[in-house]
Amino acid sequence: MPTIHPVVDEGLGNSAYVVELGDGRALVIDPARDPTPYLELARWRRLQIAYAAETHLHADFLTGSRELAAADGGQILAPRASRLGFAHQGLEDGQEVDLGGLTLRVLATPGHAPEHVSYLLLDGARPAAVFSGGALLVGTVARTDLAGPELTEPLARAAYRSLHGRLLSLPDELAVYPTHGAGSFCAAPAGDQRMTTVGAERRHNRLLAAPDEDTFVTELLASFGSYPPYFLRLRERNRVGPELLSADWRILPLLSTDQVRQQLAGGGVLVDARPVTAFAAGHIPGALSIALRPAFASWLGWLVDDTRPLVFVLDEDQDRGELARQCRTIGYDHMVGELAGGMAAWRATGLTEVRLPLVEAGQLDHRHGVVLDVRQASEVAGGHLPGALTVELGALAGDRLPAQLPDGPVTVMCSHGQRAMTAASLLERAGRRDLQVVVGGVDDWQQATGQALARS
Repeated sequence: MPTIHPVVDEGLGNSAYVVELGDGRALVIDPARDPTPYLELARWRRLQIAYAAETHLHADFLTGSRELAAADGGQILAPRASRLGFAHQGLEDGQEVDLGGLTLRVLATPGHAPEHVSYLLLDGARPAAVFSGGALLVGTVARTDLAGPELTEPLARAAYRSLHGRLLSLPDELAVYPTHGAGSFCAAPAGDQRMTTVGAERRHNRLLAAPDEDTFVTELLASFGSYPPYFLRLRERNRVGPELLSADWRILPLLSTDQVRQQLAGGGVLVDARPVTAFAAGHIPGALSIALRPAFASWLGWLVDDTRPLVFVLDEDQDRGELARQCRTIGYDHMVGELAGGMAAWRATGLTEVRLPLVEAGQLDHRHGVVLDVRQASEVAGGHLPGALTVELGALAGDRLPAQLPDGPVTVMCSHGQRAMTAASLLERAGRRDLQVVVGGVDDWQQATGQALARS
């Protein structure tokens, strides 16, 4: 059996795979833009990356195939129907690529995307693994509404046929390696399992239990939640080909307070990536709070236009390279720099700062006005505070105030506090005052008060 190494992006919920071909070479499936983890793994295993293969035009991240080809001289493999604008070998259904002892067979599996293929890895005549992209995930199937609303239902029907006509005909014991996993807005499987088998999905995947195509389509379409608007841009950027990264792509230039103010006056967006407690203790007026964590890129892509210059506020000990990696993974390349010296430098000039009070979940008091729960609808369905107003954080993009939000004090909550602080910063930027943010979430409130959650 070939050795297969998963490389997981926990924040975006995606997995790429490095496959050892047994002759000192490697194949990478669905790499993200930063080539570093694949190249480091290859060097550690003394491998040359000979191939980088794409299952489809990704909507949630920029591909790293061009980076790997430039770095290691490998060949890019992709569905011919992708019509890529850069050098590659276009593949069609049934075509096989000789990997030198192993063979890669193309299986057309449209559904998640019109051009979608899965790759069946053969060791001689024996199936060794299938790389399913978004065609088959752990417990579910990836969404079909990212290529245009007019294609949503036709692609859902195509997904059914791809599963029952292609993937479910493979041996039950065959290992399945999906690209999308838990945390992905392309589909959000429950739990943290990222690999599966054909037989396990046949037995446990609720969608595969649908008795017919119409039922499958109805259940699949009903499972879709909201997704970040940047998803609508990246398929085309991946088709054209992401720009190659420069040698200094991880470095954030240092900006003086005057330079920061000039950038903001010219339409730049100030993103404060410090932890919630630091932002609460004092931040620059108009700053958007998105704490640097694995999910940073998702919320940046949800709330900020990628054409606007980005200026950052960070604490001294935060990882600038990780912030740059997350930004560039989703195509946010217009990073002007960070405030030199952070908030200490801002304060030293005597410029205005704003504070936002924090409150423990167990100390919530409805007399302080409305409680605004900004979790995803799927989370809220599992239970929320009685009387809480529920609006997804993404619905506040562009400083849009919910029409149902009354005047007066607002307490914002989510599951831990990071999204709540992001929402509070948006409300503050839109002119709301008398805000406070809950540290913790509904589970903490229930444990502290002993009261039951409401369900709707």
